[in-house]
Amino acid sequence: MSKFIFVVGGVMSGVGKGVAVASIGRVLQSKGYAVSAIKIDPYINVDAGTMNPTEHGEVFVTEDGDETDQDIGNYERFLNTNILSDNYMTTGRVYESVIHRERNLEYGGKCVEVVPHIPEEIISRIVRATKKADADIMIIEIGGTVGEYQNLLFLEAARMMKLQNFHDVLFVLVSFLPVPSKIGEMKTKPTQYAIRTLNSAGIQPDFVLCRAAYPLDEVRKQKIAISASIFLDHIISAPDVDSIYEIPINFEKEKLGEKILKQFGWSPKTGVWNLNDWESLVSVIQSANDVVKIGIVGKYFKTGDFVLKDSYISVIEAVKHACWRLNKKPVIDWLNAESYEEDKNRLAELSNYDGVIIPGGFGARGVEGKILAIQYLRENKIPFLGLCFGMQMAVVEFSRHVCGLTDAVSGEFCPNSTTPVIHIMPEQVQNIRENRYGSTMRLGAFPCVLDERSICYNAYGEKQISERHRHRYEVNNVYRDILERHGLLFAGISPDRRLVEIIEIPDHPFFVGTQFHPEFKSRPNAGHPLFNAFIEAAINRVCRGMLF
Repeated sequence: MSKFIFVVGGVMSGVGKGVAVASIGRVLQSKGYAVSAIKIDPYINVDAGTMNPTEHGEVFVTEDGDETDQDIGNYERFLNTNILSDNYMTTGRVYESVIHRERNLEYGGKCVEVVPHIPEEIISRIVRATKKADADIMIIEIGGTVGEYQNLLFLEAARMMKLQNFHDVLFVLVSFLPVPSKIGEMKTKPTQYAIRTLNSAGIQPDFVLCRAAYPLDEVRKQKIAISASIFLDHIISAPDVDSIYEIPINFEKEKLGEKILKQFGWSPKTGVWNLNDWESLVSVIQSANDVVKIGIVGKYFKTGDFVLKDSYISVIEAVKHACWRLNKKPVIDWLNAESYEEDKNRLAELSNYDGVIIPGGFGARGVEGKILAIQYLRENKIPFLGLCFGMQMAVVEFSRHVCGLTDAVSGEFCPNSTTPVIHIMPEQVQNIRENRYGSTMRLGAFPCVLDERSICYNAYGEKQISERHRHRYEVNNVYRDILERHGLLFAGISPDRRLVEIIEIPDHPFFVGTQFHPEFKSRPNAGHPLFNAFIEAAINRVCRGMLF
C-alpha cells in the first residue's frame, strides 16, 4: 500500500510549500523509497498555460506536454525524475472531468453534487497518479493558504482519504512565524490560528514546518506543540537559507525523513541510500567564489515596485546548475527590454556581462528592445543564448541587419507583414481563428537532429536529441535560403526537416537560439548541455577580459 503526505500552507502565500515538498521527497528518496509528487492549483483555470507569468510565475511544461505550475519544475529538479500530467490538477480540471462524466451518464442518473463527487474525483486522480508513477510515497501539495475558500474541496478530499486509510495518510503544515521589526520577537500566534483553521476542516497536522527568518527555539516549539496537540519533535525548524538546495540537508539534520517513516510504520531501507551527492552539491554552492555575471533581458519580472523572479525560475536554476558544475558563483541581473527602446545608450551595459540570455515570452511589448540587445550582443561578440521567443527575435535581428530584410518581423505581432521571417505554424491557424488558446500550442517533448558542425552537437555529444516545446510560431521556411547564405547555421532541425529548432552564428564565440526550452530539463547535479556550453563560453569571456 502506498503512503500519502498532504502538504498545506499557513499564514501567507509563498511560504515555500513547493520546495518543502521537493525537499521532503528528496530526503525520503535517500531512505530508499520511490517518491513522486502532485501539485494541486485551486484555480478555475484548466491548466497554467493561460495564466499571466507576473501573477502566477513560470509555466512549466512536462515531457507529455502539460502546462503546469512552476512547482512541478522543483519536483523534477529535486527528485531527478520526470513528473507527468497526471501529477497536476486544478479546480477547473477536476470540475471539467466531473461535468464530462455527468453528461455521459457515468453517474447512473444520480444527482451530482459538489460533495462527495468533487472530492471523489480528486481522490481518484491522486490514486491514478500514484499507480502510474509506481510510487511508494506520494506527496501532494495543496496550493493556496489554509483559510481560503478556494482549496476547501481539496482539503475535504484529503480528510476523506485520511478517514479511509488512517495509517497511510499524514499531513504537513508549512507555516510562517513572523519577527516584527519593532517587537524583535518571533511570534507563534499566526501559526496557532492556521492550525486551528486546518482543524476546522477536519484535519490535524502531524508535522509543522516552521518557516522563519531564524531557527526555531525550544520555547516556541513547545508553544506550538502544546497549543496544537502535536508531538514536540514533530515541530520542525525551517529557517531561511541562502539556497533552496540546502533545505533537504536541514531536514535531514532534524531527522524529518525518519520521523515520517516511523509515523507510517516504516524504516529506512538497507543499502547505499544517503544524501552524499546532495551534500557535495551544497558544498560547491557554499564555497564557489569565482563570479560569472549573466544578464537576463525580459519583461515578465516587474510587479509594481518588486521583481518577480518566478517568471523565469527554470532559466535561473539552469544557469546556477551550469555554474556550480564548474565551481563558479552565478550573479544574475534583470534587464528590462523596454528600457533599451527608451534609451539606446543603455545597451552599453550589456558589455558588463559575461553572457546574456533572452528567454521566452509572448506579444509585442519590449520586442524592439530585445532586437536591439541581440544586435549589440552579436556585433560585440558577447555570448548569447536565446530561448524560444529569444531565438525568434534573433532570426528577426539577423534578417534585418545582416540579410538586408529591413521589414523583417514576426507574424505574431504583425500578421499582415510583407516579410514575416517568423510565422504561425500552419496547424495553429485554425486554433487562433476560433480563439482556441488553452493547451493548443506545440507542447511537450519533440526530437531534433543536430548538425555535426555545430556548437550544440559538441555540447550534447549526440546526433538526435529530445527537448520540450511551447510555441505557436516558427522560422518561416521561405527565408531559410537567404538566412543560410548570409551565415546563419540551422544547427538543429526536426527529423522531417520541416521545423528549425536551433540557430547558430559560427564565427561568434557563442550565439545560439533554440525554439525549445532546454531549461526545463536541467538538473542540480548535472546541468543542461546547452547551459553548460553557454556558461563555459561566458567563463572564456571572463578569461579574455583578464588577459587584455
